[in-house]
Amino acid sequence: MDWLKDLFTNPFLLTGVSSWFVAQVLKTILHLIMYKKLDFERMYGDGGMPSGHSATVSSLATICGLTFGLASVEFAIAAILAIIVCHDATGVRRETGRHAEVLNHLLKSLEDGEPMDLKELVGHTPLQVVMGILIGVGNAFLMYYVIL
Repeated sequence: MDWLKDLFTNPFLLTGVSSWFVAQVLKTILHLIMYKKLDFERMYGDGGMPSGHSATVSSLATICGLTFGLASVEFAIAAILAIIVCHDATGVRRETGRHAEVLNHLLKSLEDGEPMDLKELVGHTPLQVVMGILIGVGNAFLMYYVIL
């Protein structure tokens, strides 16, 4: 059962997962404040403030940089992954959400069209991604210097 212990004590996995969790909790709280409605889908759903994806990958890159150094292959791989994920969140995924919004509106305007509720919250604004990055980097420093 060493593999199970390794899994639950892996500092890189713990940092990424805890960053995602913090971002999702904040997303749920902000949604509650803004809409006066508790929506538990915000705990696992895409889109919204802050970006959980950005928090996860930026924390992984940060803890790799702190652990292995900025010249390491581990940091380089994690940093490139973080750049791709963050760019995708504000690019393709954000446009997908915009398309879904237009299609949902179009389908609702058709009287005999079959109702289709395409998911609109899939991407992020640049501010949502930046906030996710700040959460991820901050959490990685906390994990590296205080917790782990």
